[in-house]
Amino acid sequence: MTSTAVEGTASRPLIEVRSIDWVPENERHGKLWHQFPLWFTGNFQYFSIPIGFIGPSMGLSFWWTALAGTLGILIGTLFMAFHASQGPQLGLPQMIQSRGQFGYRGVVIPLFATLFTYLGFNVADQVLVGLGLNAAFGWNQLLVVVASAVIAAGLAILGHDWLHRAFRTALVPLLPLTAVLTIGVLLGHGGGSAPHNPGAFGWVAFMAQLSAAAAYNITYAPYVSDYSRYLPHDTKPAKVIASVFLGASGAAIWLIVLGAWMAIRLGATDGLAGLQLAGNNVFGHLGSIVAVLSALAMVATMGMNAYGGALTVLTAIDSFHKITPTPIARIIAILGLTVVWFVIGESISADAVGTVFVTLTLMLYLLVPWTATNLVDFFVVRRGHYTISELFRADGMYGVWAWRGLTAYGVGFVAEIPFMVIPDEGSFHFTGPLAKALGGIDLAWVVGLIVTGVVYWLLSRTIDLAAERRVEEQAA
Repeated sequence: MTSTAVEGTASRPLIEVRSIDWVPENERHGKLWHQFPLWFTGNFQYFSIPIGFIGPSMGLSFWWTALAGTLGILIGTLFMAFHASQGPQLGLPQMIQSRGQFGYRGVVIPLFATLFTYLGFNVADQVLVGLGLNAAFGWNQLLVVVASAVIAAGLAILGHDWLHRAFRTALVPLLPLTAVLTIGVLLGHGGGSAPHNPGAFGWVAFMAQLSAAAAYNITYAPYVSDYSRYLPHDTKPAKVIASVFLGASGAAIWLIVLGAWMAIRLGATDGLAGLQLAGNNVFGHLGSIVAVLSALAMVATMGMNAYGGALTVLTAIDSFHKITPTPIARIIAILGLTVVWFVIGESISADAVGTVFVTLTLMLYLLVPWTATNLVDFFVVRRGHYTISELFRADGMYGVWAWRGLTAYGVGFVAEIPFMVIPDEGSFHFTGPLAKALGGIDLAWVVGLIVTGVVYWLLSRTIDLAAERRVEEQAA
């Protein structure tokens, strides 16, 4: 395989050789400072802007939208960042580690939710980037989505190091130019006018905006440690958590608030077109340049989703039929996922706000029970103690179908249903009976977190942790 120097260190393969296998210490070449730009740029793109449209579309004022979006991001990023600390400690993809809670084959339940997240993001991204560049520049929508799929798949195939590099490279021009655009908006040069109806406060709209923002970064949780697993084992967990938290939350809050301003002051219904208009009002072609860079950052994020999705597919296959995790297997999985998200994306027709809102809502409902189970197990029950070799054995001590984790996930998801509010998407919508009683306020994910966490903690009290520690010591 062709080799090249990556990250200025020793020569490494052009295409990453690792996939769902454990990363040994002598290959842990990651750097802590790489985490901040990865996750900052991951959210410093076009997808973040329409999240700020949700509140105004439901009559929420700018300041209430900004507050709801900020609180939601801070809550969601907290969960995401704690998952990131698992990467250096275990050197594993996130969903392989989840076998410890759900079992060697039982992990397929959260794997389904995770794969839905990857595909959901990329379908939404494809719709948004196609609509956005068409609205902003008149570019052919089909050509845009084909090009974005090819670039995203290419980055995912190259793998971990190249994805990190792509995000850092994109941030160099995108950060200062977006900062200039934002300063221009603050100084009153972004255009637009004060609306006749500036909006007001409403609990339904406030919670919808908060939930969508929380979902945004919670949905990164299943693969955040995929990008920290190359960090040395002795990397301080607190530093990983802080780096990921500051990067992922800072960019998202910035663009969500900017999106709320665009929706209210410019009447924008497409984030990329709004970005172009506001920037060009500040001066020259600033908005057009920022719009293109933001779209490219989104395409890089699609590559991140394709990479994580491939690891998820391979984990699912390996759970039922033992495979050798070669680069070829990862490439085939990436190409297969690319075809799937492309076909789905081309078969749907939806507005930007609807696509973002529905996608994030469904992801949140599916992933909340998983994140609660995983974090309670890692930080409260087993406290980071896992035997790596046992996670790769069907007859290992974590079991084939781990009933505790599966029960907690199921109970947590069922508990969410009465509180769910699934927005209109075509002819389908759903509001649970308790959500109706609350006037349409969506508390499903909050209920899911609490119920799942408590149920798993109670059930895990029967785990023989002393026996597990003995196995871990023998394997060391």
